[in-house]
Amino acid sequence: MNHTISHFTRRNALRLLGGASASALANGQARRPNFLVIVTDDHGIGDVGCFGHKEALTPNLDRLAASGVRFTQWYSNAPVCSASRAAILTGKYPDRTGVQGALASQPTFDVPGLRQGEVTFPALLKQAGYGTAAFGKWHVGSAPQSRPMAQGFDQFFGWYSGWLDAYSHRYYQLGSAPGKIFHDLWRNTEEVFEEPAYMTELLAREASAHLAQQQKQQPFLMYLAFGAPHYSMMAPKKYLDRFPASMERDRRTHLAMVAAVDDAVGLLLDQLRRQGLEEDTVVFFQADNGATREVRASSTAQPYTGGSNGSYRGYKLGLFDGGMHVPAMLRAPGFVKPGQVWERPLMSMDLLPTFLTMAGQAGRIPADVDGQDLLPVLRGAKQTHADMFWSFNKERAVREGDWKLIVNPPAFPGEETGVKVWLSNLEADPGEKRNMAGSEPERVRRMMEKLRGWEKYVGIRVEALSE
Repeated sequence: MNHTISHFTRRNALRLLGGASASALANGQARRPNFLVIVTDDHGIGDVGCFGHKEALTPNLDRLAASGVRFTQWYSNAPVCSASRAAILTGKYPDRTGVQGALASQPTFDVPGLRQGEVTFPALLKQAGYGTAAFGKWHVGSAPQSRPMAQGFDQFFGWYSGWLDAYSHRYYQLGSAPGKIFHDLWRNTEEVFEEPAYMTELLAREASAHLAQQQKQQPFLMYLAFGAPHYSMMAPKKYLDRFPASMERDRRTHLAMVAAVDDAVGLLLDQLRRQGLEEDTVVFFQADNGATREVRASSTAQPYTGGSNGSYRGYKLGLFDGGMHVPAMLRAPGFVKPGQVWERPLMSMDLLPTFLTMAGQAGRIPADVDGQDLLPVLRGAKQTHADMFWSFNKERAVREGDWKLIVNPPAFPGEETGVKVWLSNLEADPGEKRNMAGSEPERVRRMMEKLRGWEKYVGIRVEALSE
C-alpha cells in the first residue's frame, strides 16, 4: 500500500482541503476558526457505529464523521490516559513532557504532571487571542503548576483524578492499604458539589452553557474530556433502555455510557448550529486509548468485556493496536471536505501544529514538537509519519510503514504471547495475530536500532529493551 495516501488519487486528496479558504486564513483574510476538542476515556473503535459496529448507537458521532474526515488509523500516543492526554495538549511524545503512564490520584492535589512552562496548544491559542476553557477529566497533574489554568485555560470545570464515581463525583481506591476516598469537582479553583448529577449529563450542561455565551467576535477553544466510558461503569436507565435486555450486562452498560456521551455531542453540535457558529468551528473527536480488560470495570469480578477494540488485538495498558488504535474524526469547514475517510496512520501529537496552522498561527508552533501539521498530509503534499513510537512501562513499540515491532508485548487473559519480541505486518495482518520476528531478523534488528535511538531522544532507559 502507498504510504502517503490510501485509496485516494492525488486529485482526490487535494479535494480533501478547501484550498482557497485555507490559503485565505493563512494570509489573515478570514476569521480564525473556533476549536471544539472532544476526548473520551477507554473508548474502543468497536464502540462507535460509523466504524462498522452498528450495535453501538452513536448517531451524533456518526454525523460528525460524515461531515468531515473519519480516520481509520488514528493512534493515541499511549495506551493509558495521562500520557495520551499530555501528547494531545503538547504535540510531543509524552515521555518528553514528563508525563508517563497514568498519574496517581491524591486527595492532597499535589501530583506533578505537565511542567511549569510547558508549551500547550491552549496556551498558544490564548496568546493569539482565543478564549480557552476545559471541561471534564484533566489527569495530567493536580499540583498547581500542572492544573488547567496554569497550562493555558481561562476556565475549568472538572476533576484532576483518573476517574470519578459518576454520581457522587468522588474518587475512591478500596481493597488495598491505605485506601482513600475524596471529592474532586472544581469550577476554576473552587470546589463545587453537584451530586447526584450524572457526570456525562453534567458536563453536557456545563459545556453547552459555555458555548451559548460565545460570540463571533472572539474565537474560542473548548476542550471537553468525558470520563465515560471509563470505570465507574454506571448509566441511567434511559440509556440502558436503548439496548436489548438480553445483551451481555457489561456490554449493555458500556454502550449505554457511550450513548450518553453521544447525546452530549449532539447537544453541542446543535448548539453550534443554533448560534450560527457551525461553519466557523473545527470539531475534533478521539478516544484517549482503547477499551480496557481491567477487572475493576467488570460486574462479575472477571476481566472486563464490555468495551470493544474491534478487530484489533489487545487493550488499554498494552502496545498491541487495541491499546492505542482509537476512533477519531475531524470536521473542519473550509479545510476538510465532508464525507472523507483517511486510511494512513496519524497520531494525537499532530493536533497542536494542525490547530495552530488552522488558526493562522503557524509561526507560534514550537520548534521542538514531534507532531506534524496534518493539512499538507491530507493534501498529499507530505507523507504521514515515517516512523511512530510508543512506550508503556517496559513495553516499547515502533511502526515503520506497515511493519510494527513490539518489545515485551503485553499478555491479556487468553492472549498470552510467551515471547519478548513481536513483529507484525499491519497491512496483511491488522489483528497482529502472526509473529514474524523469526522470519525477518534483519528487519527486527533495524527496528530495534530505531527504538534505541528514540529512547535516547525522549530520555528513557535503553536497557529496558530485550534482545
